[in-house]
This record gives sequence, C-alpha cells and structure tokens, in this order.
Amino acid sequence: MLLGAHESIAGGLHKAFERGAADGCQAIQILTRSGRTWLSKPLADVEIAAFSHARKAARVPVIAHGSYLCNLATPDPVIREKSLACFLDEVRRAEALGCEGLVFHPGSNGDIEQGLRLVSEALRDVVAATPGFASRMLIEVTAGQGACLGHRFEHLAGILERVDAPKRLGVCLDSCHLFAAGYDISSPKGYENVMKELDRVVGLKQVRAFHLNDCKKPLGCRVDRHENIGEGLLGVKAFERLVNDGRFEKTPAVLETPQPEVFARSLKVLRGLERRVR
Repeated sequence: MLLGAHESIAGGLHKAFERGAADGCQAIQILTRSGRTWLSKPLADVEIAAFSHARKAARVPVIAHGSYLCNLATPDPVIREKSLACFLDEVRRAEALGCEGLVFHPGSNGDIEQGLRLVSEALRDVVAATPGFASRMLIEVTAGQGACLGHRFEHLAGILERVDAPKRLGVCLDSCHLFAAGYDISSPKGYENVMKELDRVVGLKQVRAFHLNDCKKPLGCRVDRHENIGEGLLGVKAFERLVNDGRFEKTPAVLETPQPEVFARSLKVLRGLERRVR
C-alpha cells in the first residue's frame, strides 16, 4: 500500500503536500473545497498551478474526498438538485487538480432500491457531463448508520452495474466502516472470507483506494466512529494483514483518524507492521 493521510488544505490547496511530507506520506487525500457549504468559488488558475507544481514535486498520488452534504440517493427534489450540482463541481475540481479519484458516500434513503437507482442515475448524468475525464469517482463503503447506503457489497455492485462506466468508477474501502458494517477483517479467517466475498460480488480490481481507521465500536454496530490505529476494536493485526496484502501494493491508503497530530506516528506503526512481516 501507498500509505498516507487526509491532510488539511488550510492556507491553500498546495499546503497539503507540505503537511504530507512532514507526516511521511506516500499518498494524500484532500478536500478540494469547504465541506460546509453547497457552493464554492471556482478554482483560480493560480491555485491550480500552485497545486500542480507541488504535486509534481511531491510525486505522490492524490485523492479528493467529496462533501458530506451531498446526498445523491435522496428523493427530495430540492436536496437532489443541490447534491448533483455540488457533486458535479467536485468532480470537475478533482479533474482540474489531477486527482486520481474523488471519494464519495452514496447517500441515504430508507428505500434501498430507490436509493441505489437514484445514485446510479446521478452518476450516469455526471459521466455524460464530463466526457474524457480521467479522475475516477470512488464509492466509499459505509458503516450503514441510519439509512445510509453502501454498507453492503451488493449496494456497491448494484451501482457499478447500473452505471456501467468502468473507466470512471471504482471503490474505496474504509477499514472502520467495513468492521462496523459487519465485515470481520479482524481475524485471519474473517479477512480471507471478506476479501473472497468482495471479489465475488464487486471485484478486487474495483478497489482504488483505502481509508485506514481503527473502530471505536464493535463488529456490526453500524456506527461510524473512527479511532487511532491500534487503539480500537480492530487492532493492529487487522492492519498488518491489510498493509501486507500484495493485491493492494500500489493502492493509496490514507488515515482519517481523529487526531491529525498523530498521523506521523500512526504511519510509522503501519510501516513497522510492513517491515516486521517482510
């Protein structure tokens, strides 16, 4: 895995690379805009140029994370219109910045089939509006809190099949979300079974990014609560298996743990697991 972290863009998008270098990142994740508003001012040419220069100097892959306000699964026409506009803007920003992918949550809807259909329709519209884009849209597996979609592999597969744009879509696996959703990657046998099911239902080739987070809550809780590596109920052994899975050797894997000030320490822990096994 290419280990890294979600870095702040305070002071300018390009500043994320300085923070990533200080933490020892081989990959970074960023927000391309404020996650607290529906609208944002367009990226200025000078911002794009500064980011591009810093990215080339850092020589690390970059993924973006979408706004949590967006709900592509909602049947509410007002929220849906805002979500589509926000998401399309973020896809365009990720492409302009040269990000490998844009990670997003599929959204929430109490009617699962309706929600999956609405997400798929939205993604088809975005694909049609952005021909030739290279940055992938990465559906993140969720913990399944409330009416959130994406906590079953079948949800992800259903969206991928309905959109049918293999060069534009992919999947992001979050270790905390997997565990909270009931996928037991904490034991050797559990990890093996989860990866077999993932390959059967979705396909391992669809996995384009990871979020590495321990989990504060127990297996199958369907509660999204991230914890620092080795301090939650997943434990270091789960991460030992993840970072040494050769199928994901070149896949960006970023921390989203609650304390950015310990990113560097957590990355050292992960690399220590890597070295020990090898």
